[in-house]
Amino acid sequence: MNLLLGYTSLMIMNNRYLPVQGRMKSLAAIQFVLALFLTSTACLADKKPVAPKSIDDVVIVTAEEAIDLILANPDMPIIDSRKKTEYVKGHIEGAVSILNTDLTEEDLRQVVPEKDSAVLFYCNGERCLRSSDAIRKAKSWGYTNLIWLRGGWEEWTDKQLPVVSE
Repeated sequence: MNLLLGYTSLMIMNNRYLPVQGRMKSLAAIQFVLALFLTSTACLADKKPVAPKSIDDVVIVTAEEAIDLILANPDMPIIDSRKKTEYVKGHIEGAVSILNTDLTEEDLRQVVPEKDSAVLFYCNGERCLRSSDAIRKAKSWGYTNLIWLRGGWEEWTDKQLPVVSE
């Protein structure tokens, strides 16, 4: 039941008078804060880092080109730079899991003893910097035949290429 008293409307609720005008202001404030929150999170989503378009002296391949390379070079090392939990859920057959932040020159030497041997790196995709970080480390240690699946795991699985899991 609404009562009009002067310019302020009142609503009777549970035997209490609540100013409708005040409730509307509160509702408008809540809507404003919610809109602000949704807008800011949408903007933050666009601010996620993006892998570089290229890295000097590094060959970028698509998932199909990576398959051709793997088939032509079955002993070529493949470095999965993602987290171990992601690797266990699924990875490219033959890939070795070495998180980019854990990668040391000794780790890489154990997998790729010859610095001029071809080695393929990948991570989650274009919004992931792990493989590009690992490649930069490998370059700084003198590795010269670096191949990058820039589209990473996302491209690989989108194209429904073969995966293995543990």
